[in-house]
Amino acid sequence: MENRYGTLASWVYHLDKPIGRSFGDIEFYRDRLSDCKGPILEPAAGNGRVLIPLLEAGFDMRGFDASADMVAHCRSACEARGLSSPLDIARFESFDYDTCFDAIVIPAGSFQLITDPQHALSVLGRFRDALAPGGRLILDLDALSCLAETAPVARHWQSGDDLLTLVERRASTCFQRQTTLSQLRYEHWRDDRLVASELQLFHLRFWGVLEFELALRTAGFTGICVHGDYRAGTALQADASVFTFEAHTPH
Repeated sequence: MENRYGTLASWVYHLDKPIGRSFGDIEFYRDRLSDCKGPILEPAAGNGRVLIPLLEAGFDMRGFDASADMVAHCRSACEARGLSSPLDIARFESFDYDTCFDAIVIPAGSFQLITDPQHALSVLGRFRDALAPGGRLILDLDALSCLAETAPVARHWQSGDDLLTLVERRASTCFQRQTTLSQLRYEHWRDDRLVASELQLFHLRFWGVLEFELALRTAGFTGICVHGDYRAGTALQADASVFTFEAHTPH
């Protein structure tokens, strides 16, 4: 149940974050990857919100996700656009490809789904090993200030005759481990009747900027730089809400 995107969670995600919806990240990643000629991997690619626009821009994209429902959304969207479907069902700790990648990209803070620091270091090592010499890892992390956000959130989406609702409540916050655990309740309504419901336990870990730089160095990455709120080449602002780390494997 923890961090599992089931049928309703995936449906809501697809409605809320459809293919191509950008928070500034799609344009940022497209620009940072403009000189990348080889294959690019997106772990936790979800419904293809970022992967498909990059695929349409001419990049050689591959991806994987642990949720079969999310992968189904991505494959369906690829088919509707006449694109190949380069998405597999796999997890951070088990993905395996025969090729080495020129870049690995992880937008939207998906890396924070790994809540154990030692596990996170192990996964960073797997990313390093999957990259070609001189390859790049680019990933987003939310600011530590998100630990203090505890207000419940209620949202809804209309899809034809179907109404999808989401209520999110913070169950616990551990400042020592820098983790949050939230309860996300999804409901599917039609004609004022409840059709289905789904509960997801959403567990995240937040990182300090210097802490994550050290983690990248420990995993063997070099040439590390950090961008705030998708503004490349500018000084980090104290109120930045998203930090994007860019790191290289040794040549």
